[in-house]
Amino acid sequence: MSNYIIAHDLGTTGNKATLYNREGKLAGASFIGYETEYAHRGWAEQNPDDWWEAVCLSTRRLLSETGVNGGDIACITFSGQMMGAVPLDRGGRPLRNAIIWADQRALEQERWISQRLAFEDVYRITGHRLSASYSLAKILWIRDHQPEIFEATHKFVQAKDAIVARLTGEFVSDPSDASSTNLYDLERGAWSEAILEACELPLEKLPRLRQSIDVAGEVRAEASDDVGVAAGTPVVIGGGDGACASAGSGVIKEGSAYNYVGSSSWIALSTPAPIYDPDYRTFTFAHVIPGMFMPTGTMQAAGASYQWTRDQLSLFEMVAAERLGISPYELINLEVQQIPPGAEGLFFLPYLLGERSPRWDPNARGAFVGLTIRHKRAHLYRAVLEGVAMNLRVILDAFRAQGRRIEAMRVIGGGASGRVWNQIMADIYGMPVQRLAILEEATSMGAALVGGVGVGLYPDFDMIHHMNELSATVLPDPEAQALYERMQPIFEALYHALAPVYADIAAL
Repeated sequence: MSNYIIAHDLGTTGNKATLYNREGKLAGASFIGYETEYAHRGWAEQNPDDWWEAVCLSTRRLLSETGVNGGDIACITFSGQMMGAVPLDRGGRPLRNAIIWADQRALEQERWISQRLAFEDVYRITGHRLSASYSLAKILWIRDHQPEIFEATHKFVQAKDAIVARLTGEFVSDPSDASSTNLYDLERGAWSEAILEACELPLEKLPRLRQSIDVAGEVRAEASDDVGVAAGTPVVIGGGDGACASAGSGVIKEGSAYNYVGSSSWIALSTPAPIYDPDYRTFTFAHVIPGMFMPTGTMQAAGASYQWTRDQLSLFEMVAAERLGISPYELINLEVQQIPPGAEGLFFLPYLLGERSPRWDPNARGAFVGLTIRHKRAHLYRAVLEGVAMNLRVILDAFRAQGRRIEAMRVIGGGASGRVWNQIMADIYGMPVQRLAILEEATSMGAALVGGVGVGLYPDFDMIHHMNELSATVLPDPEAQALYERMQPIFEALYHALAPVYADIAAL
């Protein structure tokens, strides 16, 4: 019997191939990067052939470095970047570069859709606001600007689906990725006939929908040599990266939640039904767990705000850290610890890249508010960490307003590794923060979990609690929590006070 799972995480900067054994332990990893092309303002494209090359190279390197034979692989499975548009021909080859999640060119197509479908109807059908960020508007952009490519396209798919097609010859997707398109009916579990009809899109341009745990097919002989595994190896569909991260963090049942902290950040739940926020602050994906959903709120600049702080305000710490051979964040965190909670009345609005949830304001700008002569750089450092957590608290409160009881918050991602920030989150969220043993591999681990369940190597999804155990729990400090409860309404008022000015600034 085969003993290993290869899980690929097709991210924005590259593909990471990871190897998990039948006990759920990580046995090796290999990363191959690729480039993003920004040809015009608001455009972001990648070459799917680069994805394929990265998958092949990372797989062969992974097997070589671990000494595992390509014939000992129980399945290959995937996590992938979401919200893209990849046009494939009948042979599974790309007809143009992929328009990826970060691309914002399709604003005119978004406006066109809004004239045919009510905003509220799109949200209620798909669980998402209508946006140029999603696949639908990008597909329509191709139809409007490159009609010959649109006509030649056999299927529009997502990143992982393009690789699955090349491996197996099957054109399929799963509910988690489908729910990132603005085309998927969440409650029916199918492509939305109403949206397709309104947008004059033929259903046959979209892939068949299967569950994340389903075996899409087997590695074809013509792909076997390239990828380095035996022909006939099962390929499990997998899911979108956000939903795989949810599974990898152990958020697989109702009542649990996780907070991913990377360059961006999001809070997501696992629920048996979608959550429709009356103020449209949050959105809902389908989960990789069949029959479950993943209500989510995503902010743009979480770790990015902290990185900006390091790069622009922390020259001394960066020089000292290089001499000491440590991360500059370690020195910054030591300084943060010397400043009392609340940074003596200093607030940071973390809108360095505009904002998605909870604001949905592309013109929003970052700001320090409340500066006095007493404040030092360390106060600014602390205010940045607190401002990010306060913004995430607004997302959390939107879920609480819907009656969702959350006992604790699991944290994953590189930004979740610092105990100082974990403590600030616990105090602002008003709940225990649970740090997992494996923070940065949760996405590939979720894909491996899906693959293992799909081929029967793992008994069920509860296997994740063995694969990724809790390593620490940080409890709220009652005094700090009480202070942040007084500060949170001020943070909210600051955004609304400045919001009228943001459009004027953007017009300069």
